[in-house]
This record gives sequence, C-alpha cells and structure tokens, in this order.
Amino acid sequence: MGQNNGLYYILNGGNLSQVQHVVLVLSGKGGVGKSTLTTELALALRHVGKKVGILDVDLCGPSIPRMLNVGRPEVHQCDSGWVPVYTDAQKSLALMSIGFLLEDPDEAVVWRGPKKTALIGQFVSDVAWGELDILLVDTPPGTSDEHLAVLENLKKHKVDGAILVTIPQAVSTGDVRREITFCKKTGLRILGIVEWICVSALFRMQQHLFQRWRRRAGQTD
Repeated sequence: MGQNNGLYYILNGGNLSQVQHVVLVLSGKGGVGKSTLTTELALALRHVGKKVGILDVDLCGPSIPRMLNVGRPEVHQCDSGWVPVYTDAQKSLALMSIGFLLEDPDEAVVWRGPKKTALIGQFVSDVAWGELDILLVDTPPGTSDEHLAVLENLKKHKVDGAILVTIPQAVSTGDVRREITFCKKTGLRILGIVEWICVSALFRMQQHLFQRWRRRAGQTD
C-alpha cells in the first residue's frame, strides 16, 4: 500500500480495524499478578498459533517490557502511526508500553489525569497493530481515569470483555468486588475471574502430596 497506508487505516476503522478481539485485564488491587496473567495468557495464545498484542496502559507501573525481557528498544513511526515492539522475528507477539518511551526505566511517571488520558488515547488510536487475533490490554489497578479513557477510546471497536485478577486475601477480594461493580456500570462484560493461589498454600499442598507419595511408597518420616 506504500504511501497510502495512513488513508487505508482511516477508511477501514483505524489501527484496530484488523484486530479480531480485544480483552481487558483488570484488578482492584496492585500486586496481585495482573501483568503476570497478561503475559502468560499472551504466551499461551501465541503457542497455539495466534497473533497477539499487549497494550500496557499501566502508566505508573509498566511491567510488560521487563516480564517479556525486551529491554528498551526504540519505538519507530510509520505512515499509520507507532510501530509496536515485536518479541520475535515472526511478529507473533506485539507490544506497546510507556516503558519503551522512558529514558530511565526507574523514572517515575508523575502526570496529572489529562496527560495520562491523552497518552492512552494515542496508544489506542496511533499504534499500527496490523493483523492480530487478540489484543490484551494490561490496565493499572483500581477504577481510575485510565480505565475510563481506555473504554472511551475503544468505543468504536468492539471490546469482548474483561478478565479480573485477585488473590485469596480478604482485602483483595473486597477490591475485586468493586471492580465487578465498575464493569456493570460501564457495560463491560466479565469473561472470568482468576484467583492466584498464594505461595504458602501452594507450598503446603506440595508438601502434602509429597507425604502421600512417600506413604504409598512404603517410606516413613
């Protein structure tokens, strides 16, 4: 298409026109494994042959670049917008994050709401994703301006729904209830809720299974 790329994307619904599905990953509380789930889900989908994109809109805590070990590549532009960062030569996993735009990865993003909203609008409209089977949107914790900005900018594109992430602690499950209320108020379909098992419980389970195996093998403590 050459020099007509920009016109092509405008006439065909923008840079999300070739994205088949959009799923948001939400959590009511920080540190519950939201970005971990986004990463694992993206890798699992790629493993079964899907072309996947991750849009990291957690502006104050962008984790996706580190989790996928992509370093700090330069973000380039083409006729239709920003070119996403690809993790492989086959371009089966595409990323965009504010982490790629910071000079120092440890730099704090101290922005007011309007500036955050404007960048999210750019991320949604100006990244040239190309053909994707699914775009995962890794959001910040809570129900803030960033979430409303994402939904507002995705109005023209059908959002399939959201996956909510929590852990067993009462504080986290209380927060995820508020996240459910947010989804109901904004008309966002809940595709599922993932509750990560805590490490201590997993360790106890492993110990229990190991003891059962020893008993069956005729061994004693």
